[in-house]
Amino acid sequence: MKLKFLGIAAAFMISSASVAADKATETVVLITIDGLRWQELFTGVDKAFFDQKDYIAYKKTHGDFKKKYWRATGDDRRRVMMPFFWDTVGKEGQLYGNRTKGSIGNITNQFHFSYPGYSEILTGYADDARITSNDKIPNPNRTILEWLNGKPVHKGKVAAFGSWDVFPYIVNESRSGVPVNAGFEAYDESVSPKVKELNKLQEQIPSPWDTVRLDAFTMGFAREAMAKEKLDLVYIAMGETDDFAHDGHYDLYVDAAYRTDQMIGDLWAWLQSDTRYSGKTTMIITTDHGRGSEGLETWKSHGRFKYRKEDGAEAISSYKGDTEIWMAVIGPDTPATGEVSGGPVVTLSQIAATTARFLGYDYKGDHAGKKVGAPIKEMMK
Repeated sequence: MKLKFLGIAAAFMISSASVAADKATETVVLITIDGLRWQELFTGVDKAFFDQKDYIAYKKTHGDFKKKYWRATGDDRRRVMMPFFWDTVGKEGQLYGNRTKGSIGNITNQFHFSYPGYSEILTGYADDARITSNDKIPNPNRTILEWLNGKPVHKGKVAAFGSWDVFPYIVNESRSGVPVNAGFEAYDESVSPKVKELNKLQEQIPSPWDTVRLDAFTMGFAREAMAKEKLDLVYIAMGETDDFAHDGHYDLYVDAAYRTDQMIGDLWAWLQSDTRYSGKTTMIITTDHGRGSEGLETWKSHGRFKYRKEDGAEAISSYKGDTEIWMAVIGPDTPATGEVSGGPVVTLSQIAATTARFLGYDYKGDHAGKKVGAPIKEMMK
């Protein structure tokens, strides 16, 4: 893909010195689940949405939906909704962002929607001057993917897979040299026979949206890439949760979260069975933004953007809760402390440096005047 290069900061301020040579991690799998609220992750389904016809896509099976996901306690509800998170990560890893227990996760960008959020995750800082929309504009900032791929020892061992078709621009595929498969792109069929099957199915199975494919294809392509050869950094960006939420279908939003949990759990189980990855892989999971948290309407939305009110006056949207995010981590170098109570405030801007630290590097970023978020030291032994 040929994209116009918009320019980057002249200074490329990085340090390639190893800072964690004693760590077991050789591969980091970074996964994002677009727009999944911390409320559902930590307490399961919200009963307030039951029997609300405006938020139910399949009314005939709504009773089955309630039976599947409703339990008397929040702990039980979250386990039936996202069993891998709570039966595996909750026991063997760490989870941040349950605000009812004093664990706080925030974004630092001022826009509260996807491109700024993903750029913050992947670069380590918010660029509020240049990353101001979800438009398909090549990211002028280098991501942790490009940074790592630029090191000879990791060259060709970094890849990204996304359901949203903007990811080739967020990663700046043409400049970075990092291969990005996203949107409705077919994947390289020389990787495996299964890729050919997935490509055919992707053409045959319609997506509800014109810019976001179904997450099963994103995860499927990523799995096949990892199976073909050992990769050092893989980014997998799942998208269904956000789009079903924007559509106002709470039941499909919850179902998407459940399916995503299943796919991530299957990936983790496979990683533990493969000698190239077993005992050498850290998985970091997070989201790009929060959602509205007041009432039955604002959960569908997020973001700060200009709009005109009915009287013609210009205003800026605001949704309480859309800055609130969560994080999860599991791997050989992470203490198994489970759900965090209290602890440090964590931000999306810390993900890039934390990823680098697991791989033994000190990441400083490349944009003059922007301070990269510090590694989350509590995630590491």
